[in-house]
Order: sequence, then structure tokens, then C-alpha cells
Amino acid sequence: MHLLRRTVRAAFCLVVAGVVMGGVAACTAGAESEPDDSVDSTPSSSVAASGTAPMVFAFVCRDDGVSGRTETFTTYSAVWEAQRTDCRAQRITGTEASAQQQDAVDAAAGESTIEQLAATCAVSGTAPWTTPIESAADARTAAGLAIYCPGHPEMDHLRDAIAAYRG
Repeated sequence: MHLLRRTVRAAFCLVVAGVVMGGVAACTAGAESEPDDSVDSTPSSSVAASGTAPMVFAFVCRDDGVSGRTETFTTYSAVWEAQRTDCRAQRITGTEASAQQQDAVDAAAGESTIEQLAATCAVSGTAPWTTPIESAADARTAAGLAIYCPGHPEMDHLRDAIAAYRG
């Protein structure tokens, strides 16, 4: 019941934020740690949905402890503030990529799915945000991330790494 209330609250926040901001946005809902197996781990690519709307993700992140517990966040900034380094993106609404999301997937040129870009955008303090780019595949993923999440707190490092790789 608690998970249902939190899901309904997050969905309501997304609708309100979308109306207010005119785009894909989300409210930060207070999330509690919960066992990993209580979260539906079905890949979002298998979700059956009707109608069309831009995809919005929640982020299920491992607690940095050894408990194996996870915490769910509904905004990138909440994950960045919590300094999580291991998250997966879970689609909570939407059926097709926004123009920005599609541009990012196109820039990644097959190296990353939309879910992978979203999950990578959520984390900080880890690769690719803190490491040099060492391959063409890394460069394509970085190009996708630069489009997908331009407001990431470590974007300057990523752009510098892209520029250094390209020479």
C-alpha cells in the first residue's frame, strides 16, 4: 500500500510539474529505502502502454552500504544530492522519446539505450563523469550524455574529456 501511495504521489507530481513547466519534469518525492526485490525490475522496454507521451524515469539506486537496499528517486537532482553511483532507470510514464531524448540516443549511435543514458545521467562521482574517454564507443556515449543531461553537475568534465579525445 505504501509503494502504491508513493507511486500515485510521484505520478501526480509529474502531471502537475509537466503542466506548470510545460515539459518533462518531476517532483522530488520523499523516498524510503526498500529491499531491491520489492521494486518491479522489469525492463522498461517491455512495458505495454497506450497513447503517446515523453518518457519520464524514476531512479532505483543502491544504498552505498552493504545492506543491498535501494532507494527510489524521481529527479536527477535528488540522486545527485544523495551522491549515488549505482542506479537503474525505471520508466514511470511515457511511451516515446522526447526530441531531446531521441537526439541523445542518436548521438550515442547504438552504444547506449535511453534507459542507460537516463541511469548514467542520474549518477555522479563515477565514470564517465570522472574519467577520460578512451575509445570511440565511450565518445559516442559521452556525446549522447551531453545532449541528454546538459545540467549534470559534472558536465564540464565530460565536455573536457570529449574535447581531449577528439584532439
